[in-house]
Amino acid sequence: MEFEELEIEVFNDKKLSNGNARKNHFLGRVKMYGSQFAKMGDEGLIYFPLEKKSVFSWIRGEIGLRICYYDELVVEREPDPPPQQPPEQKAPVAPPVVEVPVPTEVAMEAAPQSPPIPEHHHDHYQYHHQQNHEVPPTMAMPPEYPPEVRKMQTTTRLAGAGERVRVLSKANGDYSPRIISWKFNGELEKISAYDLVEPMQYLFTRILKARGLAPSENPYVKIRTSGHFARSKPASFRPGESLINPEWQQTFALGHNKTETASSTLEISVWDRSSEQFLGGVCFDLSDVPVRDPPDSPLAPRWYRLEGGAEDPNSGRVSGDIQLAVWIGTQADDAFPESWSSDAPYVAHTRSKIYQSPKLWYLRITVIEAQDLHIAPNLPPLTAPEIRVKALLGFQSVRTRRGSMSNHTSTFHWNEDMIFVAGEPLEDTLIILVQERTGTDPVLLGHVVVPVASLEQRVTEHHVAAKWFGLEGGPNGSYCGRIHLKMCLEGGYHVLDEAAHVCSDFRPTAKQLWKPAIGILELGILGARGLLPMKSKGGGKGSTDAYCVAKYGKKWVRTRTIPDTFDPRWNEQYTWQVYDPCTVLTIAVFDNWRMLNVTSEDKPDYRIGKVRIRVSTLESNKVYTNSYPLLVLLRSGLKKMGEIELAVRFACPSLLPDTCAVYGQPMLPIMHYLRPLGVAQQEALRGAATKLVATWLARSEPPLGPEVVRYMLDADSHTWSMRRSKTNWFRIVAVLAWVVGLAKWLDDIRRWKNPVTTVLVHVLYLVLVWFPDLIVPTGFLYVFLIGVWYYRFKPKIPAGMDIRLSQAESADLDELDEEFDTIPSSKPPEIIRIRYDRLRILAARVQTVLGDFATQGERVQALVSWRDPRATKLFIAVCLAITMVLYVVPPKMVAVALGFYFLRHPMFRDPMPPTSLNFFRRLPSLSDRLL
Repeated sequence: MEFEELEIEVFNDKKLSNGNARKNHFLGRVKMYGSQFAKMGDEGLIYFPLEKKSVFSWIRGEIGLRICYYDELVVEREPDPPPQQPPEQKAPVAPPVVEVPVPTEVAMEAAPQSPPIPEHHHDHYQYHHQQNHEVPPTMAMPPEYPPEVRKMQTTTRLAGAGERVRVLSKANGDYSPRIISWKFNGELEKISAYDLVEPMQYLFTRILKARGLAPSENPYVKIRTSGHFARSKPASFRPGESLINPEWQQTFALGHNKTETASSTLEISVWDRSSEQFLGGVCFDLSDVPVRDPPDSPLAPRWYRLEGGAEDPNSGRVSGDIQLAVWIGTQADDAFPESWSSDAPYVAHTRSKIYQSPKLWYLRITVIEAQDLHIAPNLPPLTAPEIRVKALLGFQSVRTRRGSMSNHTSTFHWNEDMIFVAGEPLEDTLIILVQERTGTDPVLLGHVVVPVASLEQRVTEHHVAAKWFGLEGGPNGSYCGRIHLKMCLEGGYHVLDEAAHVCSDFRPTAKQLWKPAIGILELGILGARGLLPMKSKGGGKGSTDAYCVAKYGKKWVRTRTIPDTFDPRWNEQYTWQVYDPCTVLTIAVFDNWRMLNVTSEDKPDYRIGKVRIRVSTLESNKVYTNSYPLLVLLRSGLKKMGEIELAVRFACPSLLPDTCAVYGQPMLPIMHYLRPLGVAQQEALRGAATKLVATWLARSEPPLGPEVVRYMLDADSHTWSMRRSKTNWFRIVAVLAWVVGLAKWLDDIRRWKNPVTTVLVHVLYLVLVWFPDLIVPTGFLYVFLIGVWYYRFKPKIPAGMDIRLSQAESADLDELDEEFDTIPSSKPPEIIRIRYDRLRILAARVQTVLGDFATQGERVQALVSWRDPRATKLFIAVCLAITMVLYVVPPKMVAVALGFYFLRHPMFRDPMPPTSLNFFRRLPSLSDRLL
């Protein structure tokens, strides 16, 4: 409670003010923190002075408040003892109660519509419903946590404002990001390099093993504090060891509150699972538990004598020792990532994890020619055989065009490139098929099998030798021809797996071509606020098990899952190397369904929202702590799923040569310019790369689902959407708005709406005409002044998702339903016919606009093409007259005359269109020749 803030504001009710002309109805406010509250019975009436918003406010007065709090005690019920069984029988262990949650309507709408990319089978862990103090046993220990995760140490750098502002949702639908700050305990004053997140204290208990226990086949350990209860996994025994020396090798991290230290104890007890018999225990006073602050060495475990209670009838069986270590630390502790945490009981799919995308190559195959093919003789007369080459690599398939046949030989030529995406460890096999497709069914003439790992890797455009490969597949293994191929793995390209406009990395595949990093990007994932329920448990209770995924470059990070809360606090910090500032960091929040695993159905993790931050918009070495809305576009419209709090810092030398030189370098590697790829080809390769990345990350433990990868990589950004089409149109209009504004300003000058401005423009025009050397410097000076003027309006914080720019609020429901429709469509024929007719109307408008553009261009060509002889004669005669005039009259005089004629007063103007425009509109175009 000491971190919570209470804010009370006083206003004048303008509805009851009887016509009061007061503009500002704010009368003052009071801010208090939980440390100022008194316990119930000790409270009193206290008058607080009303604070002002600014120094010049006329706020005065006090407000009297009586504030108190009371503690709600939670009584923990001990488990009922199992019924006594006859000595010869053992009490059967009741199966755990399994509760299957149901997705809410919001979660069903947020579910991905596209079919999942290759599924993989993972070990499923059983979800146990947590009842009071019953906690499911943890499973096998996860792999060692990568050292790259930068957890929190302290946050004194961000506490400059000295306050922590609670994030509140605005009722008026404001979805813009907001700045947040917080206040920490005064005891945490140590400055650290990783200071973007809040400290969260945990009570760590490491249970190693026991010795000399009473014989038990399945002992386990219970850990209990005043607010938490945990149960270890079943013990293991070394080969040849007796049943009195079990091992657990498990670490627990229980949430710890400093206010409970003085009166709380930690109880660690050993029990037999089959008979629920007490085997001994140890008790610790939390006030005596040491505090460990990294980089201190790990606390050495000790042996403790197991003791029994004085009133325990089984105390005579208590014997032996237990080896353990107990300390208090934060999430920066080395043991935290691999520990069983009190706020993440489902260990299998809730771990924080760092993933690396696979190393992807472009595989280039140049099909040159094929010889000695055995073609069936039953072809129709005077029909040339249609020979094509088809290449297969995993799920990818590419086919060449029809081969050209030589007149004198049976050689077929192609000289065509086929490009695939190959991922390391390059275990796939390339299959090349030569087919004869003259008939309805293709006939296989031969094939070649080439291991991808045997191909040459090149990082530049050096020559790769072509090779002849003998075709296999002839009858009885006989010779059936050969094919001439040139194959290599291209390391000089960057394999795009993201949309080009939100790409986070432009480095080539070959590491030797990488340039040094220019900075470090630090991200602190603080938490989320006000998430919507994504699951519906028994009794209609809603819940959300949220985790966060961030992606930049080849590195993916995933936070731990905080179960059953709408306000999760992760407080995890990560870092990335930055090689190009013109890249984008992507952060998304998901609801975890894989941690349940109560059925055979593999449900996807539902999306909650996504935020993108462009690194180039961050100032060097400045911390941005903001709250961003989590927005999801559903079939029913735009939905705000909550807010996420992030802290971002781009640590890089400001305006040094290395940093500034990046802006003048090509964005993509050099091979993209020497041998460029087509737009359609690159989009197809991006789809293949996305599938390879999704397949690779699905093999990790815990797996990162294909729906998560597709959402992070914007795999569906190329699909048709009426909303996106409108968005792009309005973006073009916004880009051309300055041209329209300049034209309107010039028109106002011509019409003398402001005579003073028009006279000043005349003077400026005379100066520039008389001194033409000042034209270029004056233009650049104006651009400089415009940039300085707009400095006042520069963004204060990194922008999140823009719903107005995305046309999310104004999108029609039928358009959204069409956007989320699958391919092929799953809608009835009537709906498809309506949408097709609407698309035809839109295409007709686009067709008309394109025709108008073509007409104007053809009229320009008609000036000298003699399609209209009279018009062409007039035009060339006018050109000759202008040439003679410009030879005689000085150019400055011509420029002054033309400028003053353009700016002449409206009283000297004719309201009809000018002669030149009338002449141009009468020129012929080719539209009259169209059918």
